[in-house]
Amino acid sequence: MDIAVERELTVVPFDEQFAAAFKALFPGIRRLLDRSSGDPQAADDLAQEAFIRLYRRGSLPDSPAAWLATVALNLFRNEYASRRRRLRLLTTAAGERAHSDPGASPAERAEAADLRDRVRVAMDQLSERDQGLLLLRAEGYTYRDMATALDLHEASIGTLLVRAKREFLRRYGEGTDAH
Repeated sequence: MDIAVERELTVVPFDEQFAAAFKALFPGIRRLLDRSSGDPQAADDLAQEAFIRLYRRGSLPDSPAAWLATVALNLFRNEYASRRRRLRLLTTAAGERAHSDPGASPAERAEAADLRDRVRVAMDQLSERDQGLLLLRAEGYTYRDMATALDLHEASIGTLLVRAKREFLRRYGEGTDAH
């Protein structure tokens, strides 16, 4: 058999494909979830769960990045309802400690917390579609992958993204009026 033909017939084992996908895609999926949740530990857990589901699937989908983003965002949505219930039980001080950067001055912590809160409030007021578009775009996903992950037409992504950005800025700006 010709070496070139033999090389084409050699199938890369799934474990190797998975390892390569994990190495290439885990950081982006984790960042996407971290930005969605505001909780690095939850982002780690949800990203790992998304990859576990990919591994259990036993084969890579046509677009692993879009498939993983879809699964990760679905996992986040499921977790988000529970998370919101838990956050209502936390005191303001406990919440601030959990989300602050160690070593920052009190003024820097207050400013960072205010910025996070304003972004979170603005994002929470957006539709799930707009949230997904903005978060996926921030992670550098292509329009095609965004369309696949959110079950939208690729040709409409640009327009929808502009509208989502405009709506976010409007909602974010409303948050500054109160200050």
